[in-house]
Amino acid sequence: MAQNTSPKLLEKVAKKGNELIIPYEKYVLDNGMILIISEDHSDPICYTQVTYHVGSDREQLGRSGFAHFFEHMMFQGSDHVGDNEHFKLVTSAGGNLNGNTTTDRTVYFETLPSNKLETALWLEADRMGFLLDAVTQRKFEVQRSTVKNERGQNYDNRPYGLVSEKIDEALYPVGHPYSWTTIGYIEDLNRVDANDLKKFFLRWYGPNNAVLTVAGDVNPAEVLKMVQKYFGSIPKGPEVKDLEKMPAKLDKDRYISYEDKVRFPLLHIVWPSVPAFTADEAALDVLSNILSGDKNSIFYQNFIKTQMAMNAEVSNPSQELAGQFSISILAMQGKTLSQMDSLVRVSLLQFEKRGVTEDDLKKFKGKHEAEVINSLSSVRAKGSQLSMYQISTGDPNYVQKDLDRYNKITVEDVKRVYNQYIKDKPAVYLSVYPKGKSDLIDKPDNYSIPKRDLSNVKEGDEYKNLVYHKAKDDFDRSKRPGAGANPVVKVPEYWSENPTNGLKIIGTPLNELPVVTIQLSIDAGHRFEEAGKSGLAFLTANLMNESTVKHSAEEISEMLDRLGSSIDVSTNDNEIKITVNSLTKNTSATIKILEEVLLKPKFDKTEFDRVKKEQLEKIANQANLPVAIADNVFGKLLYGNDVMSIPAIGNQASVSTISLEDVKQYYAKHISPFSSKVIVVGDVKKEDILSQLSFLKKWQGEKITFPAEPAAPAIEKTRIYFVNKDKAPQSEIRIGYLAMPYDATGEYYRSNVMNYILGGAFNSRINLKIREDKAYTYGARSSFSGNRYKGPFRASAGVRADATAASVLEFMYEIGNFRLMGIKPEELEFIKSSMGQNDALQYETAAQKAGFLKRILDYNLDKTFVDKQQEILKAITKEEIDALAAKNLPTDKMYILVVGDKSKVWDGLSKLGYDLTELDTDGNPVKK
Repeated sequence: MAQNTSPKLLEKVAKKGNELIIPYEKYVLDNGMILIISEDHSDPICYTQVTYHVGSDREQLGRSGFAHFFEHMMFQGSDHVGDNEHFKLVTSAGGNLNGNTTTDRTVYFETLPSNKLETALWLEADRMGFLLDAVTQRKFEVQRSTVKNERGQNYDNRPYGLVSEKIDEALYPVGHPYSWTTIGYIEDLNRVDANDLKKFFLRWYGPNNAVLTVAGDVNPAEVLKMVQKYFGSIPKGPEVKDLEKMPAKLDKDRYISYEDKVRFPLLHIVWPSVPAFTADEAALDVLSNILSGDKNSIFYQNFIKTQMAMNAEVSNPSQELAGQFSISILAMQGKTLSQMDSLVRVSLLQFEKRGVTEDDLKKFKGKHEAEVINSLSSVRAKGSQLSMYQISTGDPNYVQKDLDRYNKITVEDVKRVYNQYIKDKPAVYLSVYPKGKSDLIDKPDNYSIPKRDLSNVKEGDEYKNLVYHKAKDDFDRSKRPGAGANPVVKVPEYWSENPTNGLKIIGTPLNELPVVTIQLSIDAGHRFEEAGKSGLAFLTANLMNESTVKHSAEEISEMLDRLGSSIDVSTNDNEIKITVNSLTKNTSATIKILEEVLLKPKFDKTEFDRVKKEQLEKIANQANLPVAIADNVFGKLLYGNDVMSIPAIGNQASVSTISLEDVKQYYAKHISPFSSKVIVVGDVKKEDILSQLSFLKKWQGEKITFPAEPAAPAIEKTRIYFVNKDKAPQSEIRIGYLAMPYDATGEYYRSNVMNYILGGAFNSRINLKIREDKAYTYGARSSFSGNRYKGPFRASAGVRADATAASVLEFMYEIGNFRLMGIKPEELEFIKSSMGQNDALQYETAAQKAGFLKRILDYNLDKTFVDKQQEILKAITKEEIDALAAKNLPTDKMYILVVGDKSKVWDGLSKLGYDLTELDTDGNPVKK
């Protein structure tokens, strides 16, 4: 029977005034589970997170990847929850969910409308207490294949994807908990079966090794009752003791290298560092920031500004048992890694002579304060922080203490940790070199990764004699919780201002944190470029991140650091966008810098040459990236000879012709108030922000003309286009056509409603078939995307090479079957429930509110468009969905693009019954 003892209150923390505190109550259940409740009624949503204090650090030699594998298995059903129902139940309630695994912990979380809290708790309790009988060998096999796909996508088939694995193998001794990555070795997973995995669960996934965090629009008294009901009777698991700290130790430098399909050679240097939340972690973080944190840093000046490297980064990632102080240099093509090593040593000597100043600390602390405050921008972020601090320190109320430990760092602290951990200390030096270019390595390998001797590896004693005890209850767990009334969702109230110079300004208050976000969106993106000048908007935006007439790029970087602010200029197909983030107290000073960036860019010739070279190198590097190749070639198929057939970054031919004068002319023509919109979200009053932005009213510029809609090439019939990528372990698939422009309440919106069950949700037909049933991929999806102009319908996935043809077949079957047979009644019910309730999650953060306001300006909407969407959703019928599918899923006139290893996939593709055409990486036909 369920225990009657209520959870014991351990502490209650309330916020007073402007303290940097996340209010919470902390309890412990009789079975040892920690419960943290954080009440926050700012939005009608709730967040639940279960953190198990188990990661890859609890695995045995020869049995790696178990914690990550269990992250997958715990979504596959339990005694009272069917296969894949966890996803379905949460998404049908309008929520979202996921999980992640690190070296030290495994996390599962849901964000839902607040009336669905009990559903989330019921689901989490069921997989904590009633999982194992639902773990079958069949599910095990499917998820093992999914993990293999994930490894292929994120490690084996990704440039530099094996860096962390190689470093961990070289830095830590064999058998050290960090000597393998969280995803583990496939051969380890191939060696075991479902019963081995079940033992791992019984050992580590008990309530006494878990923290449950509930945050958001909740009533703590009701939460206590629900938690006691669903979790209170789950039996305690075996005792779990904290592992001892195990920092790495090296007796001399270790040089290792490997060949990869990359353009730029990489030098990655790692020194043994300290575990997280130990005394010297904060000082080492400050040291890494001083070395490479901004444009004034030694590493930026020595590597980036001199065009020696594409990227130069210093970091100090610390984990529970150990840490790594890292320097990562992505060398410019034509440079050797021995040159990079020499320059690293010169840079460190330069740092020793330069020293550390109080001004360094002041800049770091200003930036760090802003980062900490901005990290608390959502209910999920707050709940996650509480859980992380509880697991890591035993104290959820650690956010201010965490900030304090950085604010207390002194100049002497930084100097001391440099001398103690870095200067003249041994490190691992990893060289990653392009295929056939081993001459670029730093130094010859002097260390070989020890082979794992698994001949005598046996199951640990702690996995023996484990018994699965289920909870005994006085209620029926198979009865799913009901839900109260749907929460009232209010779209943000907003104000607007339209100065006489054509500018449009819109804003909404958000007072939960003392921060302000400003987005300046200018209709001046890739689409506005002239023929032969693709990449010009991209180059212009990047140059606007450099010097102004008044200040150098370094001076601007320093000014922003002192304020804890950021200003970033970026571009996409349609816009150049300037994003500003500032603490409320520093908004006025930050806006003065924005005025310079927007109206007084210097467009310096030296900076132009450097930024243009970097852009050309990035373009050349795309030939090594199967995802980029697929996206770029698919764009060329869709748009033919239009400027949109070339990616926004441009290509070698177009960018090579761009001059500094082209940039100046593009800026003069397109950076205009008539094409600009300003969105303001944050802790600021309308009159105050308008006063601070008053310079914008004086801004003058030309009226712009929007380009005509591109004429899409006619598709005679569906055929397969293929691009060869030798030795690719996975194939990238793109399927679709150029469909329709955005509209808020018309055919575009309705088509996305239709697509939701086809390929928009996790439990869509496409993903369930290709990922969950066939195990061909880590994820498959489809979508309609559009704006003022037509956008594509696109289905996509990265799949196992040996399943390429089968995946294309499944894609086309699912799309075609949906087109012909239409939607099922239960699927329509799911769509209405899921999309209808999801609105509760759409207006929480500054970015979400800004996106809502931007749509209003972009498409001349009023806020009632959301109500109209809800009305359409409620009223839409099966007949309407079926008609949309029949019209907008023309399986007989689509492009099918595959990027993969020709030797592995060509024969299979040729047997599918489609015409098959080979293209090069630029999308041009290959001459036979």
